[in-house]
Amino acid sequence: MTHVLAIDQGTTSSRAILFDQHLNAVDMESIPVTQYFPHEGWVEHDPEELFQGVLATAQSVITRNDALIEGELLVGITNQRETAIVWDVYTGQPVYPAIVWQSRQTIDICQDLRVRGLAQVVREKTGLVIDSYFSASKWRFILDAIPDGQDRADRGELLFGTVDSWLIWRLTGGKHFTDQTNASRTMVWNIHSEDWDEELLRELDLPRQCFPEVLTSGGLFGSIPESILGRRATIRAVAGDQQAALFGHGCFTQGQAKNTYGTGSFILAIAGDTQPELLDGIITTVAASSSRQKKQYVLEGSIFSAGSTVQWLRDQLGFFEEAAETAEIASALDDSGGVVMIPGFTGLGSPHWDEEVRGAFLGINRDTNKFHLIRAGLEAIAHQTSDVIDTFVRAGYEISELRVDGGAAANDWLMQFQANILDIPILRAEFLENTARGVAGMAGVEAGIIDSGVMSNRPGGTIFTNEIDPETRRISRERWAHALKTVREFK
Repeated sequence: MTHVLAIDQGTTSSRAILFDQHLNAVDMESIPVTQYFPHEGWVEHDPEELFQGVLATAQSVITRNDALIEGELLVGITNQRETAIVWDVYTGQPVYPAIVWQSRQTIDICQDLRVRGLAQVVREKTGLVIDSYFSASKWRFILDAIPDGQDRADRGELLFGTVDSWLIWRLTGGKHFTDQTNASRTMVWNIHSEDWDEELLRELDLPRQCFPEVLTSGGLFGSIPESILGRRATIRAVAGDQQAALFGHGCFTQGQAKNTYGTGSFILAIAGDTQPELLDGIITTVAASSSRQKKQYVLEGSIFSAGSTVQWLRDQLGFFEEAAETAEIASALDDSGGVVMIPGFTGLGSPHWDEEVRGAFLGINRDTNKFHLIRAGLEAIAHQTSDVIDTFVRAGYEISELRVDGGAAANDWLMQFQANILDIPILRAEFLENTARGVAGMAGVEAGIIDSGVMSNRPGGTIFTNEIDPETRRISRERWAHALKTVREFK
């Protein structure tokens, strides 16, 4: 065993990256994922497309590097979390499109749970809040949407899974597993007892027999037949994308934090090995761990629109052709011309948790042009991150630096603006695909070909530090807060 293949199935792309035993990236292949918007606020994927994209990228990378790989290939899977899939146990076919984490089509189901007084129960048992973001309401929606859905589930004819479970099932020929990080995002897995919670399953009428077995992130998830990838392979690690990135950054001690600027933006901070106090607006989850590690709790701020904000400015408004152009555009301006953007396309996540708010530009005047709107969009990404970090700090968690990765982290202007309004160093990883690096490292550690000490070393990269005075920072943050309050009142 000399190499690890990281399968990274995300919201906008599926990719495969081959790493050597020193966690150097050898080769990578990526393919875009089609997103479907059948109704306002709904976001769906084709589960078969997700699998075929993973298969195609993995096969391409393995074929090109077959001569380098010695012996059995290790595989780690990391994935968009919360996205829910239901499939037929006999045919293996999905019974409904995958409902994506961003989708708001289960708002009514969530409101019913709140009316029934389950908010505190969910909060205490799962560390989450009741929100259509999480998987459980999506599975409930699917059962209600298909013919005889509940009866089929009760008879054991259907299986539930997040994207990782679906991929494991297809790659191994029928193993039904997930890991703790993905299970912790479903709203029905008890993060303290580490089991599917009977009370919550009963309240949602989700049969336990439909759920996968939960393993630690490092574990034995099954063998992949040679006929699938072209050589023998074993899945030794599975982790939700954000916990995989946290592991990839080497964040293992209390207060160490990272932010991945992807489609959304997700700030995770290690809270320690004892159950932390519940923080308003912040969810509690678990870190990725090997089968030999003690469980660590994690504080998380989930922001729904980050890279998707830039994508919207490009694709829907046609303001530019390549996302990379936005750094030069923003840096050419002294400011946003007084414009503030609230990117509430699918509501707001942490720390506000407002499913009904929608996006807006505020402060537009006759001198406003598209460049001001672009800069306001980038500023919004950084302000949302600051809202989360400020919540951590007010709760007593000292965040002395923020480690970052993801596509939007390549934007130098955005990273500098982030450092300015947070007034802490921003440490950008040299290799921005840190999610894949994290799950590859976990697989290697679990199999014994990578020393765990390698993961503790911070990946090299670029450091951004504050360049503005406190008064400028205060004005910027107060203007953002005022705009946010205004938009939340307009529904």
